[in-house]
Amino acid sequence: MPTQEKIDRVAELKDKLERSSIIISTGYSGMNANQMVDLRRRMLDGGVEFVVVKNNLLSRAADAADIPQLKDVISGQTAIALGYDDAAVTAKAVNQAAQASAGVLAVHGAVIGQDAAMQPEEVSRLADLPPRPILVALLLGTMQSPLYGLATVLTGTIRSLAYVLQARMDQLQPADAAE
Repeated sequence: MPTQEKIDRVAELKDKLERSSIIISTGYSGMNANQMVDLRRRMLDGGVEFVVVKNNLLSRAADAADIPQLKDVISGQTAIALGYDDAAVTAKAVNQAAQASAGVLAVHGAVIGQDAAMQPEEVSRLADLPPRPILVALLLGTMQSPLYGLATVLTGTIRSLAYVLQARMDQLQPADAAE
């Protein structure tokens, strides 16, 4: 029989899972309390909420939040990193923390929205992406390039026609008028 405390914890986790843009499952075996406090502080500075959870409570919260694919990346001692804004920024913060912890923190996988669970390699690739503003700028530059080229070609053709007409007008003018 579940206790009221566990029911409340599942409801709280469900709310966090529903609000998050990315959920990264990590393993933290071998980490002492001081390392955990330092890790949480570093994650919080990166805008990431880092929560240690029991697997069965997380599994129930995932079912309640309609994110069953999260259960595919839960194993061993589990802590989840919840990002509420940009998924790439969250993945970058977790990836940097995993590298700084010298193998103590291991990424098991991630879930973004209703998509299939991501493997650790995919989370690492997501962390390597540039920030969202840079991606938007690259996209806009790519979209503007053909339009700029078309405008250049069209104005070049009109400019060439104007030069030809001006040269012909200069040829037709009497030599006395030019002086």
